[in-house]
Amino acid sequence: MSAEQEKIIRPIANFPPCIWGDQFLVYDQMKQEEKNATEQVVEELKHEVRKTFANLYVEAEHANLLKLVDSIQRLGIGYYFEEEIDKALQHVYDAYGDKWNGGCISLWFRLMRQKGFFVSCDIMNNYKDNDGAFKEKFANDVEEMLNLYEATFLRVPGEVILEDALTFTRARLDNMAKDPECFNNMFSTEIQRALKQPIRKRLPRLEAIHYIPFYQQQASHNKSLLKLAKLGFELLQLLHKKELSQLSKWWKAFDVPKNYPYARNRLVECYFWAQGVYFEPEYSQSRIFLAKTLAVATILDDTYDAYGIYEELMILTEAIERWSTECLDMLPEYMKQVYQMVLDLDNDMEEFMSKNGKAHHLIYWKEAMKEYIGSYMAEAKWRKEGYTPTPEEHTSVALISCGYKFLLITSLVGMGDIITDESFKWALAFPPLVKASCTLCRFQDDIVTHKEEQERNHVASSVECYVKEFDFSEEHVIDLFIKKVESAWADMNLESLVCKDVPMPLIMRVINFARVIEVLYKYQDNFTHVKEELQYHVKSLLIDSMSK
Repeated sequence: MSAEQEKIIRPIANFPPCIWGDQFLVYDQMKQEEKNATEQVVEELKHEVRKTFANLYVEAEHANLLKLVDSIQRLGIGYYFEEEIDKALQHVYDAYGDKWNGGCISLWFRLMRQKGFFVSCDIMNNYKDNDGAFKEKFANDVEEMLNLYEATFLRVPGEVILEDALTFTRARLDNMAKDPECFNNMFSTEIQRALKQPIRKRLPRLEAIHYIPFYQQQASHNKSLLKLAKLGFELLQLLHKKELSQLSKWWKAFDVPKNYPYARNRLVECYFWAQGVYFEPEYSQSRIFLAKTLAVATILDDTYDAYGIYEELMILTEAIERWSTECLDMLPEYMKQVYQMVLDLDNDMEEFMSKNGKAHHLIYWKEAMKEYIGSYMAEAKWRKEGYTPTPEEHTSVALISCGYKFLLITSLVGMGDIITDESFKWALAFPPLVKASCTLCRFQDDIVTHKEEQERNHVASSVECYVKEFDFSEEHVIDLFIKKVESAWADMNLESLVCKDVPMPLIMRVINFARVIEVLYKYQDNFTHVKEELQYHVKSLLIDSMSK
């Protein structure tokens, strides 16, 4: 950057540097003979588990069938048995509809709703006595309390009985957590984890890391299932390490610390984000595209938010709108590389999609990118003018600038035949499911980042907009936003049940994007300030081996 540029007063944020260095450039590979042998064992174990499925279709075993499905999903190997799980849950639904009577009510309810069956919450009245109070006989059953608690997070707006059940179970579990002698110690960690983050909000891969040792402690665990979970985790971790190594080599060539010292250098965290959206092996190329897009979008975000001046940003916005290498000459020197990165990413995706006759899908990606950058420019204009928008004005822009609509559309690129033109058009139309995910992202982000952002010349966040418009205290606004986040989850639950024309893999991308926010922004900005918790997650997923 030239001396003349440095004389310009810029809203520099002084973000912390990358903490990972070059450690992900290379990775320890499994010898091919060992890999082949492991894959052979995995196939044999999958066959064993499929036989277990077949033995549980009789009516007397339906509760155990549900428990098997739950264990498989929480062990992180649901992608091995998608057909079997779909068939099992359809079998249970066909047999009972809303009239389930096989015990494990809360587990049945959660699994059904997770899979898209809009079963009635009226069945939860079984937990209440004639006076409408929750029965005390359930209150001291730790496993039942946990299952009921977890089921409440599949509620949709207006389901009062589930809201009451949440209040009831949360209080009971909180008391149990404070008095560990009153229950089996094996459940102590499970209760604490549930109170911090319920299953509905957990990333499946992180859930597997914690659930595998818990499952192993249970005397009734299925040995084949446990071994399969460990070997499956190991094989998939190898693929993820390979992907991150490829990405690290790609990223290193841009020399971000030198060329973009004002920006967050967060490739590893971007890969963690993409891995949270989809970890399954069949989405490898899509995951790489999403991680690259996240990394480039982070530089663009910080260019608009934490370095660029208004006149420069106008030029960059015009260049994105025109989308041509001819625009390079009109850009300030420091912007040229990131603009070229955008064009190159588009070319890489187009080359891949052309092989499947779907290069035209990139039209939707470009449209979403232009909308995303346009929202940044709108915020830059507010910042330049010192304008605090009304909450309505702010929300109309901020739900786009949070990036989740654009990133969702990015995540669909390369997912396979299940994603069609209609899928992209649906996402671009900003349907309620996508809007709810963006709402969650925007408000949860602002809850934890607004104070730090306002310490520099930054556009007003939604917090400042609400404080000014309604003369609320900051604390009251934060409480309001926490409720908005919970409402957004309920809205996503509803839409995931009623969007029958939308493939479940697409719906799960939206849900998983929301889950990533629950990890990265729940209590602090873990993306900008990579502290112990996120470091632990990254190491567990991408460095440490699963204990045998």
